[in-house]
Amino acid sequence: MSLHRVNPAELSPPTGFSHAVTATGSRLVFLAGQTALDADGKVVGETLSEQFRTALTNLLAALAAAGGTPADLARVTVYATDVAEYRARAHELGRVWRRLAGRDYPAMAVIGVVRLWDEQAMVELDGFAMLE
Repeated sequence: MSLHRVNPAELSPPTGFSHAVTATGSRLVFLAGQTALDADGKVVGETLSEQFRTALTNLLAALAAAGGTPADLARVTVYATDVAEYRARAHELGRVWRRLAGRDYPAMAVIGVVRLWDEQAMVELDGFAMLE
């Protein structure tokens, strides 16, 4: 299994993502959207950073249960109810990402949404990974 991060010099330098990721392996894992739900199905966290940490933890728990690690992530999409706040907290969210998932960034996108399934949720992450 191999993931190769591609960041062409003619594109702006990526910060917290890779422009492209090539993946070879034998098993593709699709990860459902994860929000800041606790084990009882309640949204936890009052701030975007708290909710992001829980949502990412949940995404990584699903990945681990499928046999993967954060380094196996090829693509992650972030859905945010307030993109301006997400941008304002980008450095803080980046620290959360690096602490939980490391520095091998997948291809990523942040998409603004009106609301998420759980009304209290501020952020949701989904993605896919390539495993051996």
